[in-house]
Amino acid sequence: MQALNKKALRDLWNMRTQVLAVIAVMSCGIGVFCMSASTHFSLESTRDSYYREFRFADVFARLKRAPESLADRLRELPGVQSMSTRVIASARLQVSDMLEPAQALFISLPPEQEIALNGVCLRRGRWPSYDQEDEIVVSETFANAHHLTIGDDLLAILHGRQRTMRIVGFALAPEFIYEIQPGGIFPDNRAFGVIWMNRKFLSAAVDMVGAFNDVAFQKSLSIQNERLITEIDEILKAYGGQGAITRKDQFSHRFISNELDEIRRMGLMIPAIFLSAAAFLMNMILSRLIAAQRVQIAALMAFGYSRWSLAKHYFLFAMIIAVASTSIGLPLGAAMGTGITAMYSRFFHFPSYGFSMPSYVVVLATAIACLAGLAGVWTSVRAATRLRPAEAMRPESPVVYRSFGIEGVIRWISRSVTLLMIFRHLVRRPWRALQSVFGISLAVAVLIVGAFMQDAIYSLFDVMFRQAQRFDLQLVFIEPQSKDILTSLRAIDSITACEGFRAVPIRISQGTSHRLISLMGVDGEPQLSRLIDHKERTHDAPIEGLLLSNKLAKLLRVRPGEPIFIEVLEGQRPAFEMSVASTIDDFAGMVAYCDQSVLARLLDQSQQVSGAYLRVDPDRLEEIFSRLKTYPQVAEVLVARSMRESFQKTLLENIRILRSINLLFSCIIAIGVVYSTARISMNERSRELATLRVLGFSQKEVVSILFGEVTMLTFVALPLGWLFGTGLAFIIVSSIDQELFRIPLVIRLHTYIFAASVVLLTTYLSLIMIRREVAKLSLVEVLKSAE
Repeated sequence: MQALNKKALRDLWNMRTQVLAVIAVMSCGIGVFCMSASTHFSLESTRDSYYREFRFADVFARLKRAPESLADRLRELPGVQSMSTRVIASARLQVSDMLEPAQALFISLPPEQEIALNGVCLRRGRWPSYDQEDEIVVSETFANAHHLTIGDDLLAILHGRQRTMRIVGFALAPEFIYEIQPGGIFPDNRAFGVIWMNRKFLSAAVDMVGAFNDVAFQKSLSIQNERLITEIDEILKAYGGQGAITRKDQFSHRFISNELDEIRRMGLMIPAIFLSAAAFLMNMILSRLIAAQRVQIAALMAFGYSRWSLAKHYFLFAMIIAVASTSIGLPLGAAMGTGITAMYSRFFHFPSYGFSMPSYVVVLATAIACLAGLAGVWTSVRAATRLRPAEAMRPESPVVYRSFGIEGVIRWISRSVTLLMIFRHLVRRPWRALQSVFGISLAVAVLIVGAFMQDAIYSLFDVMFRQAQRFDLQLVFIEPQSKDILTSLRAIDSITACEGFRAVPIRISQGTSHRLISLMGVDGEPQLSRLIDHKERTHDAPIEGLLLSNKLAKLLRVRPGEPIFIEVLEGQRPAFEMSVASTIDDFAGMVAYCDQSVLARLLDQSQQVSGAYLRVDPDRLEEIFSRLKTYPQVAEVLVARSMRESFQKTLLENIRILRSINLLFSCIIAIGVVYSTARISMNERSRELATLRVLGFSQKEVVSILFGEVTMLTFVALPLGWLFGTGLAFIIVSSIDQELFRIPLVIRLHTYIFAASVVLLTTYLSLIMIRREVAKLSLVEVLKSAE
């Protein structure tokens, strides 16, 4: 073994505790990167193969009703490779283990299942017989949530008529990987399920014989999306078309894609923080090691070692640490990725799940670790190779200690010599002090990043489900109803408050930008479903103009006071311009709001409602649900309690798991940074501390100098770390600002206190460990002059 290699191994062993701290931090970064990259690869490849096998469509269109003869005209459109029509209907289900009704989306099965777009994956049982009208296949997620078995009966209210259905199979479908009812945000497998039924019988049940109300297309790559959608919309316009969308706007696909994008972004951002911390620690350790080995470096050069040989010697430090970190980070990332993929299986429903770490992730992780290591030692290596032997043979000039004006203030506040010595040392070496402050503040910032998401989610939960949604039930009608139905609902004794709303599908556009959204007509001052922004401010529907989601306004590049074009996608399909009155920074979806009376005037209709919000007597829910069965106009009954529970199960639980992982890694960073800072400070000052012992200072007094220095640096770093952490949290929140869901930037006081407490505790424990090292100092060895 070469002499320099032996020296490198010896130096690594002598600095083993600091090196282990760097390896721990870098391993966490590599582990998070491998976890994110492999999870992204596994989910994306599983999704894409699922889409291919069951022919997931490229373009989707919903409409009111069209004759089956129209299908030939749609099939002949340029760029259409294949096309399938379907019948879709909403229904209410009565399930034995639920008091409230569940919601279902009935979808027709084609006569030849194997050639249809948007195929269905039969998991258990069989397909419905073509001569049995009440046989159905139920989504496996809904069946598992209710412990249903093949042969069970379901009671459904379909198109206003009650029917008993027999379950003959369970299935999954690529268009319901994220199975959520229309208009919802979070999946609730108990409250919503998908049901497939032979088209002949479903069409008869909902009066759609010889007709369809849903169509899917598979297009060629040569045709542009916008051109095909324009032609589809033009044909379906006369049949109540609600606007065609491409796959990227299909709800399930869009949610999965957003989630995959978030995994990819977080898989770059969080490891970047960890690896930056590791590079910083490595630079701090090696730069001070080189400063301590000036004479050794000069001697090696004098003996004929080239600058390149010395550079390779110190680069070897980085490579050993990078390889060790990768060997730990890869299995750590695989283990975490397996767990995260299993977590996603709770609300992403594929026929089969499999986690795999592709070879490119292993190669990339190793390369990233090596680059982070090289970045950490680069400046130190440059400094080492630039030393001239004659100059390096001489010790560094001692720091000049002269009086500063502020020292008078310190003497006036405290007559402690120890405090004055601490202050002078920090002021005379400001760059090293700033390095230490930055490292400790980075630990504080990472702790805030690891903990703040739970604050944000709890704040979101409070605003959405306690302040905004003040109703108990939400009704959705099959067709818009006269406002007289609200009077009928208010007459039910157990309903204490009732408030209607009108939802109209529209295409809203500004210039070349457009979106398909719902225009919500609400009471001027809604009370049961209030409009509240992320700052918990309540907004009322404007008397004139529109109130737009802030995200929608940004996408359309429109500001308050500017006009915007609206095309209604139902009824007579009027088109008109409205001005944007204001915007609301809400949390989910993209919606436009206006006053109900204004909307009725624009539609040239009497005031109608698409649904109602109800506040009810919780002790009389069974009576209410029984009464609602007598309302054939009601298509859906949504229970606020179920929506809250769904939010808690799907999001809060996952956030807790991810928070625990982030906090574990954040604590590792904090320990690594703080301990390394304290240990380096002790190594640098060992000669000075030993000199003080010789001059008569007690061990307790000497240790108090070191303790005071590190403690002062820590307290200076805390507010800086809070600031860094808030900035990183803002970057993360901005990166997940999506059309479907938005996270507010909320960091509670206890999170700042928690981050500070962990760093202070880590500082204290590190100093306890350092104290033992100080007690072991050999005064004779330390005071030996190197000259």
